[in-house]
Amino acid sequence: MGVWKRVAQARIAMGGAAAVAVAAAALGAGLGVGQLARAQATDDAPHPGKAVYDQFCASCHEKPAPGDRAAPVSALRKMSAQTLTTVLTAGVMKPIGDQLDRRQLRDVVAYLAAPEGPTGTAWIDDNRCPADRAAVDLSARPAQVGFGVDQDNTRRQSAAQAGLKTTDLANMEVAWAFAMPKTSGLRGAGVVVGNTVFYPAGQASYVVALDTKTGCVKWATQTPSGVRNSLAYGRLGKDGPMGLVGGDGAGQLIALDAKTGKILWRTDPKHDPASPLSGSPLFAGDKIIVPVSAMDVAAAMRPTHECCKSHGDIVAVDAKTGKVAWTWHTMESAKPLGRKNSQGIEMYGPSGAPIWSSPAYDPKRDVVYASTGENTSPPATKTSDAVVAIDAKTGKTKWVFQALANDVWNMACPIGPPPPGQPLKPNCFFANEGSVLLDHDFGGGPVIFRGKGGKEVILAGQKSGEVWALDPKDGRKLWRHQFGKGTPLGGVHWGITTDGTRVFAPISDPNVPADRSAAGMHAIDVATGKIAWQWRASPDCEGERKARVAICGGKYGLSAAPLVIDGAVLAGGLDGRLYVWDAANGKLLATYDTAVPHRTVNGLEGSGGSIDAAGLFAGDGMVFVNSGYASFGQMAGNVLVAYRPKR
Repeated sequence: MGVWKRVAQARIAMGGAAAVAVAAAALGAGLGVGQLARAQATDDAPHPGKAVYDQFCASCHEKPAPGDRAAPVSALRKMSAQTLTTVLTAGVMKPIGDQLDRRQLRDVVAYLAAPEGPTGTAWIDDNRCPADRAAVDLSARPAQVGFGVDQDNTRRQSAAQAGLKTTDLANMEVAWAFAMPKTSGLRGAGVVVGNTVFYPAGQASYVVALDTKTGCVKWATQTPSGVRNSLAYGRLGKDGPMGLVGGDGAGQLIALDAKTGKILWRTDPKHDPASPLSGSPLFAGDKIIVPVSAMDVAAAMRPTHECCKSHGDIVAVDAKTGKVAWTWHTMESAKPLGRKNSQGIEMYGPSGAPIWSSPAYDPKRDVVYASTGENTSPPATKTSDAVVAIDAKTGKTKWVFQALANDVWNMACPIGPPPPGQPLKPNCFFANEGSVLLDHDFGGGPVIFRGKGGKEVILAGQKSGEVWALDPKDGRKLWRHQFGKGTPLGGVHWGITTDGTRVFAPISDPNVPADRSAAGMHAIDVATGKIAWQWRASPDCEGERKARVAICGGKYGLSAAPLVIDGAVLAGGLDGRLYVWDAANGKLLATYDTAVPHRTVNGLEGSGGSIDAAGLFAGDGMVFVNSGYASFGQMAGNVLVAYRPKR
């Protein structure tokens, strides 16, 4: 302990470059950032990062309330120093990081970061493919082009595309599991081309190419800030290579050569550098369509935040260079409102309508379809909680369908009108001025449904629990259904899918009492708008599972975007269960529990957890499941689990 105390004292005293040198020396001796952090805490000298954490972070992360969006501190401690630094300097917590000086930032990252340990790059290097499996062959048709599987965003695969039939899906086994280091949740889906799965190991700050059958590593590329959303696959320019594109933790769009993993370009396409890229990009001819969200919704919790300035965008960039071709803004730039909050801070608006999800693209009409979130400060706009159609050549609005008006909300606000006499938090100054305060945005992107006889419909699922069918020509409502009352994390959270006849809407409704919950899968016949079948989820807390999955009693609904393969619908549950139904009648064909410890092919300790966001994808006769998602008080995990038909 004596040597560690001297290292800590030297680091604290010197700061700046000298501190970095001391830390580097410690790391060179085989001591990780997390270990260095812990070593600085002695009986008589608590680690300086704890004071920073207590002041700026603990109120949200120490003991998040049920349903809160903040990750618990236990999840933060599984993240790498690089991930935490990126989150605080260029990612979703930048508004907090901007309040810290360099020493405070360094200290709090060191205090929280997971120990480096002996892992290094062994999780990659010790699992390299043998020569006969190392080649990346891009001659095959990709099993998907991105999050939505196709440009229509249907999340539908034929048996030929997936290499799987319905009967295969009813009887699967784990083929292999691949664990990510310093990871508490998996957010992005991969792309399968031939016998290669390209995967965004976001919190580990790598993109990897794995062999589909064995999970061995073909190539691995360390990226500056990880890739936090699903990958898109397409040609990078008319004569360019086939590439992979994704948004990283610093809000940059990054493109890699799919053959080699080489980074070809990295660019910031946004009008607001602080905004994240939460939804996944999509190739559309010689352009890449990039959805842009905004983080004022969270930053508004801080009373001194100038609420609120940022808003969502759809950006088209050149596929070869990443250069911006056009930007569609959800609203005009925010201006001072001529009023201050209770802390004397100037207020701004309009703001919000972030785009959290992946768009759809119709090459025949040359139209991009996207969906938006709530406003975060007044005045309310007509583009919030909406589905929009955008001319892909010019970036001009073709039509807007608003599902819910006056939904001005941020995380300083209650859900629904506050009780009379309840004091308002500073950045919810507008709570009694007409807002419905529901946060019922569209978390999933629109789907272009192409039915029999050429019938086209735009489908969209909302956190209100509603599913909408719209006319693609003008956005006119054709029909709607609502399942449950919806919640800020409930209703349809991350997306829907279709089999060409029906649309399938997963409902999450976490912590909603059973008598009011619509958690489960709901199928609607698109042509008639009538309900085809419904399946209700229920908790499984029997035996040892109650201890293994502590959230099982309240979080068991379906939040991740589902997937259709052949004649089956697949979806992951918040409690880690993977379900397979017959798409025609809703019969449950199989259930697989991913929230278990996994023996991994790359030697790391692996454990499954909640399935959320881009929960699953498939190709080359395999189903791949992201098991683990610690956000929103859910169950952490760090494994990509590959399933195959039982042999």
